[in-house]
Amino acid sequence: MNDLSTIGSGLPALARTSIAARLEGIGFVPDPLPAPFDKPQGVFVTLWTAKEQLRGCIGHIEPIRESLAEEVAECALLAAFRDPRFGAVTEGELEEIVVEVSVLTPTERVTDLQSLDPKHYGVVVSCGGRRGVLLPDIRGVDTVEQQLSIALRKGMIRTEEPWVIDRFEVLKFMETAGE
Repeated sequence: MNDLSTIGSGLPALARTSIAARLEGIGFVPDPLPAPFDKPQGVFVTLWTAKEQLRGCIGHIEPIRESLAEEVAECALLAAFRDPRFGAVTEGELEEIVVEVSVLTPTERVTDLQSLDPKHYGVVVSCGGRRGVLLPDIRGVDTVEQQLSIALRKGMIRTEEPWVIDRFEVLKFMETAGE
C-alpha cells in the first residue's frame, strides 16, 4: 500500500468534491486514479469539525464500488449525509470541515491478542451477522482491551458470545489547514 501514498494526498479533495457536488445538487463521477492505484479497496471517510470533533464517519471494510475513486466519493456522501449519529452536513458547514480518508488493507484473522496494537491495527469483531469496526489510532483508545470493548459495543455483541477478530491496517490521508 505504500505506493498509494504518492497519490493519496488527493483523496480528501476528491471526498470534499463529492460532498460539495451533492450540496449543489449536481451529479459527480470521479475521474479514475492512475493505474494501478484505482483498484477497489476498503475505505472510511471521516469528517472532523474545526474543533477536532467527529462530524461523520462511514466506510466499507471491503469495497463495494469498482474503483478506489468511486469508493472514496461514495463513502464521503455516506459520512456527510447518512451517519445516523449526526444530521446532514450543510453547505455553510462544509468549508469548516476537515476531511480524512483511510484506505484499508484486506482483513486478516487474529488468533492471538498479542498480535493486536490499537495504534497500528484496526479491528473487526464479528458474531453471526453482527460486527463492530474500529479504525486504528483513535484518540483515547490506548489498549487492546479498550479497542475490543468499543468494537463489541458497536456491533452489539456481548462478551460471552462466540466472536472472532480480524485486523487491518490503514493509510490515512488528511487535509491540512488551508486546503
